[in-house]
Amino acid sequence: MNKSTKPKPQKAQRPTRVTKVASTSPGNAKHWPGMSQTAKTSSTHQVREGSKLAAMITLLRWREGATIDQMMKTTGWQAHSVRGAMSGTLKKKLGLTITSSKTGGTRTYRISAASAV
Repeated sequence: MNKSTKPKPQKAQRPTRVTKVASTSPGNAKHWPGMSQTAKTSSTHQVREGSKLAAMITLLRWREGATIDQMMKTTGWQAHSVRGAMSGTLKKKLGLTITSSKTGGTRTYRISAASAV
């Protein structure tokens, strides 16, 4: 029998299930028991002492700054993870201002003096 003429078995379809999800908008705080509206919107993020993020912050506070390679070596992360941590955690969550400069073909990053943690 030829493969192209052989009928394919049909898969049994599973019934779809509809679940009700509470909205996370600030106006619907009543759907989340024990959580007030201010608790959801507050951004009090802290970095644990001795963590990889704390090591990155230490490197970025150096006067000469730090390269991606230095941060990779310190944290054990890959380059895209280091860049993601700078963009997501350090800039967005912690509110730090990270500047970069390129001198002699090497890009260095540093936390500007105006930022505070």
